Amino acid sequence: MEPEELLNEDSSSEESKKESPLVSLEADLKFFNESIREVAIEIMVEGLSNYPIFIAHQHELKLGELILDRHDLNTNWSIHASTMEEFIEKGIIKDILKERFIKAYKNPNDFMCVFVVVPEGANFIYYPYVK
Repeated sequence: MEPEELLNEDSSSEESKKESPLVSLEADLKFFNESIREVAIEIMVEGLSNYPIFIAHQHELKLGELILDRHDLNTNWSIHASTMEEFIEKGIIKDILKERFIKAYKNPNDFMCVFVVVPEGANFIYYPYVK
């Protein structure tokens, strides 16, 4: 998925000339890389889920558990840790779409699954871990 699709931006519009929030998200994900990977491994090793999901947001959010606070770390984005099971429980992923989500889910050892929440909406992206 292209960043423009996530934000539903028309590349020819005046609004798209503003820097996409995904530019700052990419910088923060690179910065958070090792911490997010450690939490993902912990979620899987402890048997909490085989499908860790990280929520990136810039507002207050009551989903998952806060692991990286933008105010404390002087970054643009906060990150919460969650699981596919919580997303199903809260109705974000419909139970009937569970299998489709699992098929689309990329290897959690190579990619972080990030649910990006912006004012225009929210969507999943997969961001590769920096080796």
